[in-house]
Amino acid sequence: MLRRLFLCLAMGLVGLASAQAAEDEAFTDPAKAGPDFAIQGEYKGQLKLEDEITLAAQVIALGDGKFRAEFFIGGLPGDGWQRGEMQLGVDGKLEDGTVTFSGDNGSAKLADGKITVYDPTGNSIGTLAKAERKSPTLGAKPPEGAKVLFDGKNADQWVGGKLVEGDLLLAGTRTKDDFQDFTLHIEFRTPFVPKARGQARGNSGVYLQDRYELQVLDSFGLEGANNECGGFYSIRQPSVNMCLPPLSWQTYDIDFTAARFDGETKTKNARVTIKHNGVTIFDDFELPNLTPGGAPKEFPGKGPFQLQAHGNRVTYRNIWVVEKKS
Repeated sequence: MLRRLFLCLAMGLVGLASAQAAEDEAFTDPAKAGPDFAIQGEYKGQLKLEDEITLAAQVIALGDGKFRAEFFIGGLPGDGWQRGEMQLGVDGKLEDGTVTFSGDNGSAKLADGKITVYDPTGNSIGTLAKAERKSPTLGAKPPEGAKVLFDGKNADQWVGGKLVEGDLLLAGTRTKDDFQDFTLHIEFRTPFVPKARGQARGNSGVYLQDRYELQVLDSFGLEGANNECGGFYSIRQPSVNMCLPPLSWQTYDIDFTAARFDGETKTKNARVTIKHNGVTIFDDFELPNLTPGGAPKEFPGKGPFQLQAHGNRVTYRNIWVVEKKS
């Protein structure tokens, strides 16, 4: 019944993956982001059918009162739901304070911070309450021996680094120092750009050694491809899309071991373990080659971190690194 209900809701899907130019401004202040910002986000609750079932949703704002909801059976991504499990998407429109997602065999209505799900006869079968997840490493303090790369006071550790909003580092800079094997903590925030799509929606990237791009993008509610948030661009997608809604502060915690060389010949690929918002998305993953946009080739020795600029107002904070003995 549950599969039939939400398959019938999935009508007139919007292709979020295709990039197009944004027609509205990028919001960085939630207080100025408009009513759609307050509606978008994550929701979770129980459906009462033959058995009680956990249902969650990620509601994506598309501008002008239009929304898309991705429904997940079992919980939110990384919290009860894993890639490959049941996921269904449907579009909705805000009218008179309510976003309605409807089909011939059921409906869902979002109002007052909750989603009410109805069966084909119009009876309520469950309610999803709005949830706000935060990374467990948000605000993590640098341990003893760490090198602080950015603490909001200045951009002295960065080439051409620019402070915005008083204490945030704007994308479009790289470190003055180079690193080889390390543990890196970095926090980032994508803007709220509801009319943008795909790669135009809060695009940046964290380059490790200026060689391997870990994508930063507003990929909230998307598939989680290799060119979306948490992916290694052109190489591999994350195990689960852990992207939170735009304007949420998010974390990458990265353990990196550089490639090894005998002279100019590479003998071992770089390896990386990454947690996105506290959930492991790469576990001792081997990076077979470079990603586009950084250094022209792999080579022995150290390299800097680059925070890629793509013309989007992506910001960073609380960046520190612990170098490991090779």
